[in-house]
Amino acid sequence: MEAFNTLISSAVPMPIENVDTDQIIPARFLKAITKIGFGDNLFRDWRYDRSDKEITDFVLNNPTYTGDILVAGKNFGCGSSREHAAWALTGYGFKVVVSSFFADIFRGNALNNGLLPIQVSETDLDIIFRTIESNHAAQFEVNLKEQYLKIIDQDITIAFEIDNYKKECLMMGYDDIDYLLNLKPEIEVFEAEHTLY
Repeated sequence: MEAFNTLISSAVPMPIENVDTDQIIPARFLKAITKIGFGDNLFRDWRYDRSDKEITDFVLNNPTYTGDILVAGKNFGCGSSREHAAWALTGYGFKVVVSSFFADIFRGNALNNGLLPIQVSETDLDIIFRTIESNHAAQFEVNLKEQYLKIIDQDITIAFEIDNYKKECLMMGYDDIDYLLNLKPEIEVFEAEHTLY
């Protein structure tokens, strides 16, 4: 995974509540066994009609909105436990998803795949949506080490929580296996000191 420390970016607003993983990546696209290509089908049924033409009023098809941050409505990532939802979001280019609530399994899958889910209060989420509505190019700073999301133009800083272990993994660019491999020297010393033979 790519290491994540700080990010400054504009954001894509999607104020839809209860977005489930089948809407994020429809089940018919789950046949692949690698992460490659999932971004092409992110929100497929909302981005394209049945004849594969872009639905112009869907936000990802609107060139007004760009950025590495997706700002979503409450209860993002509910539904099935498919890890492919995180693959699709990162494959599309998102590095951060902001919402007032995430499904637990989605949150875990996101963190395991280098996607930072930032949970904020409903009041703060509304402020973020209103900021983007008034200035489509509004810039946001995400600082993982200090655990804050800042609306740069308004000098508003919003703190967020994250599990310390997952924070370290994201900052180092590690998945769980990478983390263990990084500890191999310490593990070998421990084993040598605690052998029964």
